[in-house]
Amino acid sequence: MGWRFLLHRRWAGYLALTVVFAIVCVLLAMWQLARRDEAVAEINRVESNYDAVPTPLTEALPGLDSYDESQEWLTVEATGRYLTDDQLLVRNRPLGGDVGFDVLVPFELGNGDVFVVDRGWVPTGQQQNLPDAIPPAPEGTVSIVVRLKAGEPQFGSGDLENGQLASIELPVVAEQIGRPVFTAAYGLLASEDPAPAERPMAMPKPQPDEGAHLSYTFQWFCFGLLGFVGLGYIIRQEYRRANEDDPEEQERAAERERKRRAKRTDAQIEDEILDNS
Repeated sequence: MGWRFLLHRRWAGYLALTVVFAIVCVLLAMWQLARRDEAVAEINRVESNYDAVPTPLTEALPGLDSYDESQEWLTVEATGRYLTDDQLLVRNRPLGGDVGFDVLVPFELGNGDVFVVDRGWVPTGQQQNLPDAIPPAPEGTVSIVVRLKAGEPQFGSGDLENGQLASIELPVVAEQIGRPVFTAAYGLLASEDPAPAERPMAMPKPQPDEGAHLSYTFQWFCFGLLGFVGLGYIIRQEYRRANEDDPEEQERAAERERKRRAKRTDAQIEDEILDNS
């Protein structure tokens, strides 16, 4: 019979399934590789921007909608005053295994433009779904140093009547306070001058972590290759079954059996002697 059994339609189906499986594995591998590239880019941004000498805010963001992904974590400075009456809370924000609120306070620059500052995190209260206390922002003229972050997309519905947001959606903040607001980026507070006696908890510096994306990439490539290895094994077994009456195949089978017996361990030989005694 030889290899003619491979002309059967079902083997074409097996091959098609194996190819589809391999394609899926390659796509998943490339996705993991892209995730790793994103993680590496984030690590590089933190290393280059986080502890950089502060840049004036209006130089880093010349327009209200200015912001580039490469500016994430960039340290900037500005002078102005907090609009404490327009303070907002962003709910369901995690920190250190707990859930609380980010405190957003609009910051008015000398030219009247408003930049949103995330002053930090406060925990949810013990008796209510609100903070027990929020350290107030400094009054009067304040100089701040912040690190840039991109505004967030809409996530659920907020409760603006009670001063709460579901995410840091800057256009919503602009609409709420009715002033010209930077709508592409906000700032994570690093320092204030004059410094208050107490402030919300600062966000910790991100730790470099590429994750396991590279190992997952190799795993998916291996899975795709193993699909063809498995198909080859099945084909070989089917070939032997279909040609078991062929003298040449019988001779090859006998040779395989001789090699298998030659590789027996001492324990296997002892067991065989005991079985035959």
